Formats: sequence, C-alpha cells, structure tokens
Amino acid sequence: MVITGKSADVPLLDLHDGKTIFHVKKRVLIGPAEGAQNFVMRLFTLGAGGATPYHTHPWEHEVFIVRGDCTVHTADGEKSVSAGDFVYVPPNEAHRFVNAGEGPLEFICVVPKEGESSG
Repeated sequence: MVITGKSADVPLLDLHDGKTIFHVKKRVLIGPAEGAQNFVMRLFTLGAGGATPYHTHPWEHEVFIVRGDCTVHTADGEKSVSAGDFVYVPPNEAHRFVNAGEGPLEFICVVPKEGESSG
C-alpha cells in the first residue's frame, strides 16, 4: 500500500537543549510507523541561530536542503549549501549543520532505521 501525507500533519519534536542543539525541530515523515523497513526520512527545521551537535555515527545519511542556507561543519572544514543542494555524510564522518541565514533552514535527512532509533 502506498502511503501519502502532509509534512505539516506530522508531529513536530523540539530537540533544542541549549547546550549542543540549538533551535532544531524534527518531523519523522516516513519510518517504521508507516511500514518502512529499512530507512527513515526526517524533516529538520533550524530556526535563526540553529545548529545540530558536532557528532559522528556509524551510518551514512543523505541530506537535501529544502529551504534556506546552511554551513556544514566537517573535519575537513566548512562547506556552504543552500536550497536545492544535497549533502552525503559517510559513516563515522564528523559533521554539524548550522543555519547560515536569517530565515528558517529546512532539510530532509534520510538514515537507516537504526539511525533513528538511536536518537
């Protein structure tokens, strides 16, 4: 069965902790609840000054910038991306996404199922 939906109808999780995560909200668009067996698609929204933690994990993930401007911090330096661009993060690669604009940054991030279950 094919499932469709509207991102605005998906519950919004506020991940901001004021220590390593700033102004980050997440929606799990497609995951086990929709019957997905292998991957999870999430939509992240970073407000002005928003940033994910600088971190690594053993799985790859694919990111598509939907709206806004982003600086991706890596061990090799910073890379600028904006709406329409994509980012591939290999396993165990240190990375952080930072909103580089004044408006919201939105990106889709796809990870294997174990990537979402670990938090």
